[in-house]
Amino acid sequence: MSEPSAKKKNYVLDTNVLIENPECLLNLRNGAENNIFIPYHVLMELEGLKKTPKLRHIVSKVIQLLMEHRDKITFIKNEKSRSQFTDIVDNHILEEINSGGIDNPILVTNDRILQLQAGLAGIASEELRDSKPFESESQRYTGFVEDGQPPVPNSFSWQGGKPVLHAPDGDKVIGYSCEVWNIKPRTVYQNLALELICSQHIDLVSIQSEAGYGKTYLALAAALYAVQEKKLYDKIFVLKPTIEIGAKMGYLPGDVSEKMEPYMKYIYDLLVKLHKSRAANKVFLNPNDDILRLNPKKFEILPLAYVRGMNIENAFVIIDEAQNLSRTEVRAILTRMGEGVKCLCLGDTSQVDNPYLNESNNGLNWIVRKFKGFSNYAHIVLKGDKSRGPITDMVLKSRL
Repeated sequence: MSEPSAKKKNYVLDTNVLIENPECLLNLRNGAENNIFIPYHVLMELEGLKKTPKLRHIVSKVIQLLMEHRDKITFIKNEKSRSQFTDIVDNHILEEINSGGIDNPILVTNDRILQLQAGLAGIASEELRDSKPFESESQRYTGFVEDGQPPVPNSFSWQGGKPVLHAPDGDKVIGYSCEVWNIKPRTVYQNLALELICSQHIDLVSIQSEAGYGKTYLALAAALYAVQEKKLYDKIFVLKPTIEIGAKMGYLPGDVSEKMEPYMKYIYDLLVKLHKSRAANKVFLNPNDDILRLNPKKFEILPLAYVRGMNIENAFVIIDEAQNLSRTEVRAILTRMGEGVKCLCLGDTSQVDNPYLNESNNGLNWIVRKFKGFSNYAHIVLKGDKSRGPITDMVLKSRL
């Protein structure tokens, strides 16, 4: 005689456990063994936390799991809990829809928390399909073609234990190290990224990786190599979508470079580090000063708003944190690129800080999806056993 099945447990999850481990939704449910309940208050706390830079990517993961399993999760609320949030715009939107006399309304929004709230209010919702790629291309397409698949222009494959670049003019075995500006690649993937960056037939390169794999450092070293040593371009531009700039930049003193300084200090620090490795005198006004100042004729860090009216030519352009750009912003920036431009788009789609974007719907993924297959475009995902240092290695290996 079989033993009776254990009674289902009813777990009500607080915000802190979801942030600590988003997968607890699935772990505690254990298939269909237990029930999961999410209070309305938790959704409101997630709404607030998605504006916190250090937690945005975690909140995005939590929301993604809630959306994927919402038919298996019970969201709980009452009239009292609802009345505490009447000052939130989303609640007003839902109330206006309910009182608008619309037959079977469908709310179109890319805000996933609002979609969950709409479900609780009995309102159907869906994402704007045109704004979301079918999948996260920048992570799925690593720059390598799978066995048996036709090669994509400027992709790699392994042959005889060595990487082979499938360039438009023929295959090229990469059996050497691409050293630029006294910088040696630490992994085979960094070496292949430098190969793509230094290939003259490639105008646009996108690089995806987690933090610590040196994509910005490699980009700056390659930029100095191309501008200072090879003299292929006249100037280096670094562009970065910084969420805080829109609200705070106008209140900061000084010109645009001084206003950008708090947001771009790490770029400056990497540049100084490269300068110590090998002198990059032309990118500084006076390379002998104790405090080095950038020479705007050779190196400029700009907010995205300044790029919209520009025509950039004969320049090496680095777009950092491209995952925080929307599709429209990517189009606006890349259409500013004129003749003689090498452009690098760097990013990590697991670290999306823009509250209106997610791992799939962001500028870096749109670049990969739309440009993959062009003969003057290439993409690669940096990975490997070594990153910026042994502690970071432990973090990445342990998945802390």
